[in-house]
Amino acid sequence: MGWDTASARQGHNLRSRFIIAFAIIIAVSLIAVSFFAQRAATDEVRAFLGRGGWLGAEELVNDLESYYTQNGSWAGAEALMSARGRGQGAGAGKGYNASTSNAQAALRLADANGTILVSNTPAEIGQIATPDEMENATILHNGQQTVGYLLAESGSNFQSSQFEENFLAKIQQATLQAALLAGVIGLILALVLTALLLRPIRELTKAASQLAAGNYAHRVTVKDPKELASLGQAFNQMAISIEQAGKNRKAMTADIAHELRTPLAVQRAQLEAMQDHVYPLTEENLDGVLKQNLLLSRMVDDLRILAMADAGALNLIKDHINFLELVQDMVDRFQAQAAEKDIHILYASQAQQVEIEADAERIQQILNNLMQNGLRYTPEHGTISITLKNDANTITLDVHDSGEGIPEEALPYIFERFYRADKARDREKGGFGLGLAIARQLAQAHDGSLSAENHPQGGALFRLCLPLAD
Repeated sequence: MGWDTASARQGHNLRSRFIIAFAIIIAVSLIAVSFFAQRAATDEVRAFLGRGGWLGAEELVNDLESYYTQNGSWAGAEALMSARGRGQGAGAGKGYNASTSNAQAALRLADANGTILVSNTPAEIGQIATPDEMENATILHNGQQTVGYLLAESGSNFQSSQFEENFLAKIQQATLQAALLAGVIGLILALVLTALLLRPIRELTKAASQLAAGNYAHRVTVKDPKELASLGQAFNQMAISIEQAGKNRKAMTADIAHELRTPLAVQRAQLEAMQDHVYPLTEENLDGVLKQNLLLSRMVDDLRILAMADAGALNLIKDHINFLELVQDMVDRFQAQAAEKDIHILYASQAQQVEIEADAERIQQILNNLMQNGLRYTPEHGTISITLKNDANTITLDVHDSGEGIPEEALPYIFERFYRADKARDREKGGFGLGLAIARQLAQAHDGSLSAENHPQGGALFRLCLPLAD
């Protein structure tokens, strides 16, 4: 219950963080867009007003500047002003209308010093324009030089400043409204996206809480987005591994208890029988107790080796050794045991390079387990074929017996601890089912591998691969 509450709280916090992050991104984006849009609009409006756009006098400004450039003075400019006022030169397609023509006829022209040169009021000619008139005038240029001013009608400033302020205020208002609308839409989308993103995360969190509570059978189904789907698949695989590890641990505990119980029971029965004088205390009866004790000691040693290999704490004393010599020694040592069952050991080496860097004692342990396993399952008059070969980096040992082979249902489990393909096999004849597990662990500890399969010609084939020495 506490875990679920904590998970819900974490999901809520994550949702809040997502929404805050989206809100910050939206706010920053809208502020930036609004700032640059308003700035661009302000520059355009001011440029428009500064070139006479407030009265449609852009062409008159251009004509006046061209006139000054051609003549070098404003002499005769009143004729140009009068012609524009009567509508000459403003034909169709140039935005001509009567109101524009009459307004332009009321314009005044002043030189660079502000002295009025052209005006409908003769008394103004030669006078200096007021500072307010100069501030609202349209500047006339000749290149970078100010050569004159186009002034509004006497007594009017066209309210150009007020017009600019009102126009920019409307732009700002429209920008803010658009930003507000976009922000609301963005937040709605953020809520939807957050819900879509958090749904698979909540599923994974719930599954993790189930796993922590010991429900290893729980699985998640995450399809989108692809990254979280991959995470869901990895989680399911982890859950499967944990579930299988739990089953293996329980099975191994039960197997160890079973394997220990029988030898201990035999020892106890034999000792009690001798104590009660049912059996005489003879060397022969003590040998039976000692044999059971040796079986227990061997199993404990095997378990210790497996535990150390699992923990990566297996101490390997590596040296450059001749693998061919180790295999030959193994063949020689098992010849007598094979002869007792009338089993023939066929050995052939095709290896060109045989030196490996390994712990000789541990490699011998692998070879002994493979040979014991082969002799155990090879019938009388059968054969065990041992082949040695190598490539550029690896030397390979194949041990092929002529037995019945490994049942297909047993192949996936042949290297598991306490596993016996033949359930009727007793521990004295077949061991504890730890030999192949130890052999594979030792092979992997040497950066090698050990695998098993059924040979196409019959029988089982065990393949040991070890890296060659540099």
